[in-house]
Parts: sequence; structure tokens; C-alpha cells
Amino acid sequence: MSGHSKWSTIKRQKGATDAKRGQLFTKLIRAITIAARAGPDPVSNFKLRLAIDRAHQANMPKDNIDRAIKRGSGEDGTAVLTEIVYEAYGPGGVALIIETITDNRNRTFSEVKHVLTQFGGRLAEANSVRWQFEIKGIIQLTLPTGEQHEQLELELIETGALDLKEAGDQLVIYTLPADLEKIKNILEQKKLIVDYAQVELVANNPITEITPSDQRKLDNLKNALDTLDDVDNIYTNEA
Repeated sequence: MSGHSKWSTIKRQKGATDAKRGQLFTKLIRAITIAARAGPDPVSNFKLRLAIDRAHQANMPKDNIDRAIKRGSGEDGTAVLTEIVYEAYGPGGVALIIETITDNRNRTFSEVKHVLTQFGGRLAEANSVRWQFEIKGIIQLTLPTGEQHEQLELELIETGALDLKEAGDQLVIYTLPADLEKIKNILEQKKLIVDYAQVELVANNPITEITPSDQRKLDNLKNALDTLDDVDNIYTNEA
């Protein structure tokens, strides 16, 4: 699942300790706040609905979610949040897209640059990395069994799924961004539980060979970036 870093993040979130819960909630609240700019109603605002789903997966209290929606829709008049994307290269020449949500551009830039330098990465020029990625919808669920599995895959392809991949006991479905909601609804109508659904950046030509040493350095870099409150998502072109 090249470039598909959010799902691994969600899995870490599910097992987060109480010490990390506050940081996790900060990231999720900011994502909800940004999404709510397009409207406070999750029924008509699909991006907001996906952000709320992530919060529910992390067992965020409803009051926290409601306050984030009010902040994003401008009801409470608090500080304005901004989305900033950084492009970078990590150990082994791996491309990195780092999405952040911040109320202080200078702080975020300084923190991201410091972590990159500390762990063997470097910032890249604008658009020197982004061209290597494509925006796609990604849905993940537990693999259906037997005949239902085959029928489902055929139906999804006919409905417009771009690609289907199996990863362990999981089925990963790639869609056009505009088709994500439609295909997610089809799955839910079949009473299938969607574990994950987001619009993400996926690498066009994933790197398949990374030395063990560079892989360890890269993992340390990503973990360090992930601990920054302002970092929302990290995408790479790892295979």
C-alpha cells in the first residue's frame, strides 16, 4: 500500500496509551476543525464525516467533536488554523509529503525542519516531490469470505473501483476521490464494516529497494514527525 500511511497511523491510534491520548485528540480536533470550514453538517460535508469517523475510532468524546466543528465553522471566534504541506526527502532518497495543520507557521516550519535534519532528511523545493503522488480514495475493511468476496470484488470494479488489493486479512479498495463516498455507501448497505476511508496521496512509482539501515532511519524519522502536534499526515513513496 504505497503512500498509504494513514491506516498505520490509525492502528497506532487505537493502541495509544493515555499519555499520548491528548496529543492524538489535538491532531483529530484540528482535522475536524479544518473540515468544518466547508460546513458544519456531516451529512452534506463528506470530508467532515470522515474526520468525525476517525475521532470516533479513537473514542473521542462527543463534546470535543462538537467544539471542533463550532471552531471550524466560525461560531466561537478562536484562532484560525491553516493547512501547510511540506515536501522533503528522507533516508534512502524516499520522498515525503508532510501535511500539517497549524495556528503558527513559524513554529511548525521550525519543528518540521529540525526533525528532518535530526533524522537524516531534508526539505525539498515546492512541487519537486508532489508530482510523484496521485490523489486517490482508499477504503479498508476485513476481507469477506467465500462467494461474497468474489461477488463483492466484481461489483466494486463495475461500480468504478480503480484497484483492489489484499493485505493480510484486509481488503484495500482504491477509488477516484469523487467515488469514495459512493463506494463506501455500497459497502455499508451490505452491512460490511468499513475500518478506514480517506482521500490520500498514493505514490505513482513506489521505491522497492531500501537498505535495512535506511529503513530504520526512515522509520525513526516518520515516528519523530508523527509526535509533532502540528503534523496531520505523512505520505511516502515506500512500496
